[in-house]
Formats: sequence, structure tokens, C-alpha cells
Amino acid sequence: MLKSRPSLGTLAHVVRSDDHESPFARDDDDDAARPAPGAPPDGAWKIAIVDDEQEVHDVTVLALRSVSFSERRLEFLSARSADEARALLADHPDLALVLLDVVMETDDAGLDLVRHIREALGNRNVRVVLRTGQPGQAPESTVIRDFDISDYRTKTELTSTRLLTTVIAALRTYQQLLEVTAQREELERAYAAQTAALDEIAQLKRRLERERDYLREEVSEAGGGAEIIAASATLQRILSEVDAVAATDATVLVLGESGVGKELVARAIHARSERASGPLVKVNCASVPREIFESEFFGHVKGAYTGAHKDRVGRFQLADGGTLFLDEVGEIPLELQSKLLRALQEREVERVGDTRAQRVDVRVVAATNRDLKACVEAGTFRADLYYRLHVFPITVPPLRARRADIAPLFEHFVAKACARLRRPFVPPSPALLRAIEAYPWPGNVRELENVVERAVILAVDGVLRLETILPDSASSVADDVLAEPARSSAVPAEPRGASRWPTRGFYTADELRDLERENLLAVMTAADGKVAGPGGAADLLGVKPSTLSYQLKSFGITRR
Repeated sequence: MLKSRPSLGTLAHVVRSDDHESPFARDDDDDAARPAPGAPPDGAWKIAIVDDEQEVHDVTVLALRSVSFSERRLEFLSARSADEARALLADHPDLALVLLDVVMETDDAGLDLVRHIREALGNRNVRVVLRTGQPGQAPESTVIRDFDISDYRTKTELTSTRLLTTVIAALRTYQQLLEVTAQREELERAYAAQTAALDEIAQLKRRLERERDYLREEVSEAGGGAEIIAASATLQRILSEVDAVAATDATVLVLGESGVGKELVARAIHARSERASGPLVKVNCASVPREIFESEFFGHVKGAYTGAHKDRVGRFQLADGGTLFLDEVGEIPLELQSKLLRALQEREVERVGDTRAQRVDVRVVAATNRDLKACVEAGTFRADLYYRLHVFPITVPPLRARRADIAPLFEHFVAKACARLRRPFVPPSPALLRAIEAYPWPGNVRELENVVERAVILAVDGVLRLETILPDSASSVADDVLAEPARSSAVPAEPRGASRWPTRGFYTADELRDLERENLLAVMTAADGKVAGPGGAADLLGVKPSTLSYQLKSFGITRR
């Protein structure tokens, strides 16, 4: 009779060599005790004894009752028939081992129960040891393999020691299966969590792409849109240059006075290039303090200096795969220009506090209102940086040098301002357009846009008045132009029923509206009621048919 064995380590001393004759014998009889992560919650290994002989139950329990495995005791459950065994298995899915009699009510009752365990219950972990009192009834090898039977013994072979080693081997296998199952479940959970995370990342990526596209549209609209209004031959030639250089990765230097639209040219280059789907990152070089120049352009690592609490990506890395727009590049201090030159030459940056250089794929467009060549001669701008930037120069002429663009830009800005201020479109008159074309516009397009916005804000009665918003130096020019007679011979020089100027020297708002109404009636009469087409009222006035239709509707004038 076996005595109490507190651990698997003591059991190793009673394993007999004749047990290796079994086809189920293991070579890894390392019986060192170790925790079983998949053991039942109460810490006991449940063993079901299924046999129709009560004596077999008693002898088995007597032989194993003092045994423990892996510091856990054994708990015994009994069934005297196949039906009782089915009920027992259903109630205890955490069984570790079934000691099963092959022959009970029928000769194949034991094998039917094994089939029930594996197929009906789907329990692949519980170990099964078949026992029989009749030698020669061993199951076929295919049955042993298919139903994962741990061992097969005759009841006369199962002495106390052999019974013990068979049970310990089966429990060890069950413990390993539990560990494998737990690991597989953990892997499945990790895979499911990873899949969910990847799905979430994909959703966030799509969301960010939508937000990126939306913000790009907003920025484009805020900057006047990617479309450049070019009525003059000069600006059309510049757009041809933009198309030519956009197809390459050449560095572009945009030159011109302040307010001529250098940034719009840079945006057009990016939008028409193969990098259009990438970022367009703008840096106003004049606004970057020299103390944080390197951090702003190249980034820094955490702890690089006081206040660097986390890693930061520089503008070069932000523009990776896209375009970096260096506005006011002539304002970079001389002592910092060499750092920018190295980044442009090597196409790699080194973050502040980092020892590794990182490659960047960036197309550079720079802009300045300075004469960089004169700055080089004066020693305030590096010659090597100048030649690095001066690969493809584009000079944008001032607005006064391309007067054919003034009227289209004016109408564009009027429509834009009216839409932003939620006001109906205020059409400019031909005389007003002639006045703005005569003004020199020292502030270029930026000044024109600001003047238009002020004019629309003040046009509460639907009439644009430049004399209230243009500088004093432009008043005489505007007065002279506005005093000129209309250029079209098809339209009377004076509206019907009104002299050129009132005796007081000016018109009131109501008088101006009456004058405009009379003028519309006169031109409709001259055009015989025709609005669009050659010789139509819109053609005579020099405005778009849609603009004239809006004016006619606002004054309640119907076509004949």
C-alpha cells in the first residue's frame, strides 16, 4: 500500500522500469513539482473512476487517496455505468482524468464513452486511461490515436506502483495541455486585441486623411484657392514656368515685392507636382527666434535642453514626402544659414540632442522680397546658400506692372468678401474698375484684397465707394477717372433726365441708386432688351451677363 507522497519529486523514486513497455510511456520523466496555471479553482485534480465493479473503485481510491501531484490533491468521482459517466462528465467539465473500464454494459461501452467525450462534449484536454479485466481487448492503434487515449492496461497490470505512474503521467499531460490551451487562448486574445487595434488605427487613419483633405481645402480657400487669376501675359508666362518646374523636384526661389502672391505661387507648384498628396509645410523664417531655430527646423529629443519635455519633429521631417515652403528666407541670421545649407545639401537632418542623422525627402520652395544677390555682396547672406536656392528663380512682378490682372482680381475679392460677410454680391461699375486700374497699388495684391474687404463692409446700401477707403494720395486719381465719360459709344454719356453733377457737387445714396437704375434702363434700351451676347447690355457695360442679370433683378427691371 502506498504511503502519502507530498510531491511529484518523491514519486519519481517509485517508477519502475517495466512501465516503459507501455506504448504510452514518456521519456521526459522529470517529475519536478511546478505550478499548474490551468488547474481547477479549488486546487484539486478531479479523477473519474468509471467501472461497473465497486471493488475496482475502492482499490483505486485506496491506492491513490494519499497522493498529490504538483502540490495539489486528488479528488475522486465515481460512475458505475456509461449513463452515469455521461451525467458525471456533463456536470464536471474540468475533469483531469477518466479511468475507464472498456467493457461494462456492452463490450464497446467504454469506447463509445470515449467517442462521446471527444466528439459530443468536444473535450480534448481530459486524459483517458482504459482498463479491462480481459486481456486481448486492446483497442486498435487508430482508435488510440484518433481519440487521444493516454494509456491502456489490464486490471491485473495495475498494481499500486503502475497505477500511480500511469496516473501521474496522465496528469502531467493534462497539465501541459492546460498550459498550452491557456497560452493559445492568450494568443487568441492578443491577436483579437491587435486586430481590433489595427482596425481602429485604420479607421483613425481614414478619419485623419479626411480631416487632412478638409483642412487642406480650408487652407487653400483661406489663401485664395490654388487657382491663380492670370489675365495678363506676364502672369500667364509665370504660370507656364510653374507648370514646367512643378513636374521636377528642383528647388525654386520665388522673388517679388511684399504682397504680390509669392505664397500662392509656392502653393501652385506643390499642387501641380507629384507631391500634391503629401504635406505642404510653411515656415516663416522671419518669425523663428534664433534660439530655437534648430529645434524649429530639425526637431529635438526629450531632454535636449531645458524645457524639452518630449520629442519634437522639425519642419523638415513634417514635410517629408511633400514640399517645404521657406517664406522670407532672406531673414535667416547669417550664423544659422550654414545649418540650413547642410540640410539642403545632404537631405538629412539631425535633431537637437540626437546623434543620428535622419534622411528626409523634401522639395524646397523659398521666397523673399529681398535682393539676395545684393545681400550676398553685402555679406549678410551666404553665397553658397544663395546658389543652392537659386536653382529655378521665378520673379512675380508687382500689380502695377500687370494692370490687366487688377479688374479680375477685384471682382474675385468682391465675391469672396461678400460670401464671407454673408452679403449679396455687390457688382463694381466700369468707372470704378477704371479707377482701381489707375491706382498704383504699392501694397500689391494684399492691399487690393484689404481695400475690397473694407469697401464691401461699408457698402451697406449696395454701392462700392473707393473714395472712402483708398489713401488720400489716390483720391485725385480716382476722381479724375470717375469723372471721365463712359468709353462705350453705345451708351449715352449721361443718364436720362439727370445732369452730370448736382449743384452741390455730389450725389446722395438714393440719387446714386436712381442714377444706376437710369443707366441700366438706358443700356437695356440701347441693346434692345438683349442681355448676353455680342451687342448685348452686358457686352456694352463690360460686365458678365450673370452680374447684369443680378443688377436688373435687384432694381426690379424686367427684360422686354
